Amino acid sequence: MKRIPDIYIFLVICFLTIVIPGCVLLRPPDVITSAVSFIGPTSATGGGKVTNDGNSVMIVRGVCWSTIKSPDLEDQRTTDGYETGEFISSITGLEPNTLYHVRAYASNLEGTSYGKDLTFTTSPFGVPELTTKAVTGITQTTAVSGGENVSDGGEPITEKGVCWSTQTGPDISDSKTNEGAGTSAYTSNLTGLTGNTTYFVRAYAKNLEGIGYGQEIQFKTSLLLPVVTTADVSPTSATTGSGGGSISSDGGSPVTAKGVCWGLTANPVIGSNNFTSNGTGTASFTSNITGLTANTTYHVRAYATNGVGTAYGSDKSFTTDPLTVSDVDGNTYDVIRIGTQLWIKQNLKTAKLNDNTSIPLVTGNTAWSNLSTPGYCWYDSDAGFKSSYGALYNWYAVNTGRLCPAGWHVSTDNDWLTLESYLGGVSPAGGKLKETGYTHWLSPNTGATNSSGFTALPGGWRRGDNGT
Repeated sequence: MKRIPDIYIFLVICFLTIVIPGCVLLRPPDVITSAVSFIGPTSATGGGKVTNDGNSVMIVRGVCWSTIKSPDLEDQRTTDGYETGEFISSITGLEPNTLYHVRAYASNLEGTSYGKDLTFTTSPFGVPELTTKAVTGITQTTAVSGGENVSDGGEPITEKGVCWSTQTGPDISDSKTNEGAGTSAYTSNLTGLTGNTTYFVRAYAKNLEGIGYGQEIQFKTSLLLPVVTTADVSPTSATTGSGGGSISSDGGSPVTAKGVCWGLTANPVIGSNNFTSNGTGTASFTSNITGLTANTTYHVRAYATNGVGTAYGSDKSFTTDPLTVSDVDGNTYDVIRIGTQLWIKQNLKTAKLNDNTSIPLVTGNTAWSNLSTPGYCWYDSDAGFKSSYGALYNWYAVNTGRLCPAGWHVSTDNDWLTLESYLGGVSPAGGKLKETGYTHWLSPNTGATNSSGFTALPGGWRRGDNGT
């Protein structure tokens, strides 16, 4: 039989290798153990490198460790992905000052391989260990926690307490307490909190090795009272006033009542003083204050009530309008409010300035026209007109600034313009001020409504040039 040349056998083998790729060797991965670093009393950093996947699908890789040589998957281990290449592993839960064995591992469908067994010894000292006490005594702005089961890690504890934040993982750069040194259990008061807010708290302790933290506990502060502001208050008549308020926060609970309360002493409350009810919710509100006494000072506060209780704004005061006012000469005048102004309803009748200085009564025409000092007279030099029309005063009396009762002044042009504007302008203002009927106002001065309540009467004048 003729022998087949070796070259043909070689070519056939090469052909089979190329066209039948499934004929490869399957085996467990190749893995190398990395050196252990960052060794502490209870943790270290290890890892490894998968250099070959063994031509099979990778399942898992990591490190395993034990105090006994050649640890395997039955011991403590990490899970660090399923690729080839380098990986880093966190080795935790260790005992201080203890010798450990560690090996990298890698598994595929064909099995598990291990890297070289390496050893390391944890450091003899560590950071403190402790647990966080349950949070109790929770209010709108405070809570109580603390630490217990405190271990010093082999070094004296120099500081301990709790730290808290609205973010998870609070540390000592956040709000914290300082409860001193040592390993005894302790209680901490958390202050300055915000109502209806979620917080995270951890106990902490320091030694020369660093800072240890207890487990994190989450809690939520109680609801707050509403935040309410008292609006400016003012009188609207001798027996009424106007106030109100605004609510900038409902405290996390719906506002079920709001309004103002008032009384004769500062800081009135709704339980023992008069109050209004202006609905619910946080919208601003205006309150009509009624049933008051004339010429009396009242204190007013806005209030708002939610599920926690009732909150109050600042105390503000106002004085109701007087019904009458008297001058130093004993004459009494009715007072009326028109818009924002108070007016005396009758003409002045006084024969004295408000500092008690007498005003001369001047009847003669020549004497009147020659006056350069204060003076007054009755219309037509008849004192019988005093009751209805009051007195007529010269400019010098008016210009003293002391003709009206103390606290009042003769109306200025701006005062009249303000009144005119409030009453709707020049044309309608007269009718709204004048007495109705025709007792004093005669035609063509018709159309009076006296809607202002002022009841103005017609009056006369006295000339300055000839005194008539």
